[in-house]
Amino acid sequence: MSTTDKELRVGMVGYAFMGAAHSQAWRTVNRVYDLPARARMALICGRDTGKVADAADRLGWDAYTTDWRDLISRDDIDVVDVCTPGDSHAEIALAALAAGKHVLCEKPLANTVAEARAMTAAAAAAQAAGVRSMCGFNYRRVPAVTMMRQLVADGRLGVIRHVRAAYLQDWIVDPQFPLVWRLQKDRAGSGALGDIGAHIIDLTQFVTGQRITGVSAVTETFVKERPLPAGSSGLAATVDGSGSLDGSGSLDGNGPATGPVTVDDAAVFVARLDGGALATYEASRFATGRKNALRVEINGSLGSVVFDLERLNELEFYDATRPSAEQGFSRILVTEGEHPYMSAWWPPGHIIGYEHSFTHQMRDFIEAVATGSDPAPSFADALQVQLVLDAVTRSAEIGSSWTEVEPALAAVAV
Repeated sequence: MSTTDKELRVGMVGYAFMGAAHSQAWRTVNRVYDLPARARMALICGRDTGKVADAADRLGWDAYTTDWRDLISRDDIDVVDVCTPGDSHAEIALAALAAGKHVLCEKPLANTVAEARAMTAAAAAAQAAGVRSMCGFNYRRVPAVTMMRQLVADGRLGVIRHVRAAYLQDWIVDPQFPLVWRLQKDRAGSGALGDIGAHIIDLTQFVTGQRITGVSAVTETFVKERPLPAGSSGLAATVDGSGSLDGSGSLDGNGPATGPVTVDDAAVFVARLDGGALATYEASRFATGRKNALRVEINGSLGSVVFDLERLNELEFYDATRPSAEQGFSRILVTEGEHPYMSAWWPPGHIIGYEHSFTHQMRDFIEAVATGSDPAPSFADALQVQLVLDAVTRSAEIGSSWTEVEPALAAVAV
């Protein structure tokens, strides 16, 4: 339990999947870690009055509002947590920073490089006034991933030569799955690339300490038309008497209204990192049978290390410096008190889960804000990921041609 009287009053925008995950973390973090400030779940925001009222009660928030501008304008809010679709990240985060609020924004940072650059510049300006900002790449906070980074930083793998990363899901394999916001470019920015590919881009750069400098990519949209969600509005929500659709989409004589999928279903690319490593990346929401399969392997001159999210508490480690008769991949169970983040949890061998990564994220964010230090990943770090996403998209559009990642230097100019 925290022994401080300092309170950080949190306002969160959004209450769906990520909103629920963030709420669980805000509820838990001060009950597990002794921190220099205590988070108070002051206000949650959503557009639907009934649903946001229910979310406030169910998730543990003091109050609710249907206007994020009202949330930002209030003097009793210190932190704005942005858990909305990507098309609103920039507007909300920029307004919050301008109002002097600390900001935690879900990944990817924005839908475009221009938005991400503007957010990074605003964060740099706000930082001078003591306002902190961070992007929510939660997989950095899995203890095994943080230990993986430590092994690399300590030189246990030697010179990094290869990076292999894949994030595979299958939740839209069914062509009758509806055209939800994640399948619309104007809402989501991109598909599997930005949704899950962003995670492995950030994770591998975090673990290796190297940045992606160039890519050659291909993307594919396997199902190009999908049924509109029941009761949908906005995109093709109205049908005139002739059976035509108002906006993009189609309606046959007997079937439901459909609309175009405007994002990628899968992205595959090779890359070079600035430390000389070669890398391969795969992100797909069409990997049948794979529910949330994130796997990263790093090969170096002195060893290798592997992380698999489906075995979240473990690492596979190969130490090539050991005698040949003793060599082989060994299993490290990352549950000891000296392992990253684990000292506050359970006795050794008692595993933790997905939700703990968000609790660890809030721990680091609260500590940084309360002590006046800079949390990571910063908006500048998230901009680097956005620049890689952009390079992948451009490479795929021109036929997998080698494409350099744009420099991020201009982003911090105020």
